[in-house]
Parts: sequence; C-alpha cells; structure tokens
Amino acid sequence: MVTIVLITALIALIFNFTNGMNDAANCIASAVATKALSPKMAVAWAAFWQFSALFVFDMTVAKTMGKGIVDENCIDVYVILAALLGSVLWIFICTKFGLPISASHALIGGLIGPVWFIYGSQFLIKSGIFMILAFIVISPLLGMIMGFFLNCLFMLICKNMRPRKVDKVFKRMQLASTAAFSLGFGGNDGQKTMGVIAVLFASAFASQPDSPVIRFLYGNGAMASDADFFIPLWLKIACYGLICLGTITGGWKVIRTLSDGLSKLYPVQGFCAEASGAITLIISAVFGIPVSTTHTITGSIIGTGLTRGVKRVKWLTAKNIVWAWVLTIPCVIVVSGLIYMAMVNWFGVPVKTL
Repeated sequence: MVTIVLITALIALIFNFTNGMNDAANCIASAVATKALSPKMAVAWAAFWQFSALFVFDMTVAKTMGKGIVDENCIDVYVILAALLGSVLWIFICTKFGLPISASHALIGGLIGPVWFIYGSQFLIKSGIFMILAFIVISPLLGMIMGFFLNCLFMLICKNMRPRKVDKVFKRMQLASTAAFSLGFGGNDGQKTMGVIAVLFASAFASQPDSPVIRFLYGNGAMASDADFFIPLWLKIACYGLICLGTITGGWKVIRTLSDGLSKLYPVQGFCAEASGAITLIISAVFGIPVSTTHTITGSIIGTGLTRGVKRVKWLTAKNIVWAWVLTIPCVIVVSGLIYMAMVNWFGVPVKTL
C-alpha cells in the first residue's frame, strides 16, 4: 500500500509539472507575441512570480480540490491514481496537438469519473462541481469583457500619442501585467494538484497511521489530525517548484497557438489581456475557486482583438480551443472512470464500504 501511495504521489507531481508545461503559455504568450520579453526571459520572469504565490495566497484552492468536488470518504489511493492517469493521458494528447486545454479541468474530471462510476452520483459534491462548470463560462467571459474595455480605455487615453511611443510604454508595463498574471496562476493552478496529493496522504494516514513513511511524508499524526485540511510544507514547495520548472521547460506549441493563433497582439493589447486575466485569477484564488487560467487568458486575448473588429479574431482557432474545453471534463470522466472500473474488476482493487 505504501508503495502505491508513493507511486501515485509521484505521478501527481509529474502531472503538476505537465500542467506547468501546458499552461506556461497562459502567463507569457502575450509578452512573447509583442516582443516585450524574449521567450527565455519570459519563462524565467513568469516562474519567479508563480513561486512567489506560495507566500501571498492561502491554500483555499487546494482545499476546494481536496474536499469540494467529491466526498472525501470515497477517496483512496486507487481513485486518485485513476484520476491522474486519465488526466495525464488527456493533457498529453492535447499538448501534442498544441491545444491549450485546462489541466485543472482534466484533474477535476479525473476525480469525478471513478467516484461516479463506482460509488454513484450521490457522492459527488454538486454545488462545488456546478461552481466549477459555471466558471468555465464566467472566467473567459469576464476576461473578454475586461480585456475589451481596458483596451478601449487605453486607446482613448493614448489616441494622440505616437504609435511607437505607445508600444514602448506598454512593453514596459507588460513586465507588471505578466508578473500579476503569473502570480494569479500560481495562486490557482499551483494549488490544484497540491490539494489532491494532500487528500491522498490524509487517506493513507487514516488507513495506516503507524506507517513511518506516511507519518514522515504527511507530518506528525497529532499535527495532521488537528488541522481541517493539512498540507505539509515540503508538499507546498514541491508543487510550486515543479509547476515553475514546467513553465521554464515550456509548451512551445501552445505558446504559438495563444500568442499569434487567436489575434495579432500589440503591446497595449498584450498588457490589457494580461491585466484582465490577472484580476480574474487573483479574485478566484482569494475565494478558492479553481478556474482555468487557459480559459481566462483566451477570453482576454479575444476581448482585446475585438477592439479592432470582429474579423481580426481568428475564430477558427478559437472554435478549436472551445471544443477542447467542452470535451475535457466529460472525456476525462469517462477515461478515468473506465480505468478505475478496470482496476476494480480486473485487478481486484478494493472498494471502500460507505
């Protein structure tokens, strides 16, 4: 059992790394597209601010992921293993084809599938799932509206300035907007896998409280039992560190899709897209809502593109991205659910008695 827990935790950490690879584009696509930062400088700048989120935000998103989607009494190492395998498979496929899907929604679908297929819908926390589904629409729409109006505001303010000067000013301002978006990314995506690993260790500790390995990883039993949702310090550092490492590695196909595939970006549009996305992410992180950074920045880029006319947005690319969004949760629900059913029926994995 301890070996399976360790393997599952390792897979979760690898998932966190791939999340950083796929979602690296969210933080730096605009800055790279406008040449405000070189690709290498952009990923280093983004990674620094992503890790800084560890010291800024409470672990509210991690708690939602661990306790707000499915009944925690259903969760054991095998449920989480099936969730991770289904999520990693979907992310790998989408990253291969350059589709900027939401890794967090893949993980959410991965958690829902095994619980729904084996235990039934009554063990799904419908209020939490409904909130997440609602923000699939709300977060890109909010980003689009704010990106559009911010861009219109700055166009009005800068209408008498020379275009070259406007570009120069907003390239500098993009340093701040990229930092803010990366901070919001860290406060949101940096915590999602962390919450799943924490509930994995809590389940392992409940079943094997005397295991020295579990006690070492999860913390002292007394400390763990006193907390409503306990996350060891080493786990916080590891999750933030790996997602930053994934960002530095970068998913360059996805970066190209977002930076030039949706709409041609100039520095003022890049700043407005990042600023509106950052506001949405920081608010959601404060309230513990695990929104998609991919959805948010995509909506923001489309919003800024609309200021130059509907035809300036590359709607075919946008349609392909939206299809990836729509399919992510149901596809991963099915894949992870089938993986868990195979574990139960073919490999004799025990199912909890509730």
